[in-house]
Amino acid sequence: MSNQPFSNDRPVHDPYAAAPQPLTPTEERTWATIGHVVPLAATVLSAGTLGFVGSLVVYLLYKDRGPFVRAHTANSLNVQIMTGIVLLISLPLMLVGIGFLTYGLAIVVAVVLHAIGASRANAGQWWEPPFTLRFVR
Repeated sequence: MSNQPFSNDRPVHDPYAAAPQPLTPTEERTWATIGHVVPLAATVLSAGTLGFVGSLVVYLLYKDRGPFVRAHTANSLNVQIMTGIVLLISLPLMLVGIGFLTYGLAIVVAVVLHAIGASRANAGQWWEPPFTLRFVR
């Protein structure tokens, strides 16, 4: 550390203040696909509990980089929010037995929707998942 006072002689460069650079269409398709594949894998590996984290991370990192990637990552996050709601409702229903069915069904539906979303994103197609409310736009 030096004992010199703060100097305005140097230009101030704050990398955190810079606006994110837009992605190319190919990069947008790639990240939109990843926005579905990561939560799909996390959902399968964690029995539905960590898919939300994967969707949220990709959404927060790439939502401002292009409209296509934003739409697909928002859809991915919406699928995970709906899945989380159904999983939470399924927990008390497990006391009467039906919750085991709804829990498993929610995971299967989420995996199918993410697989379709990843396929559509990779093909460069816009897509809205069925059975999903739009919490995030």
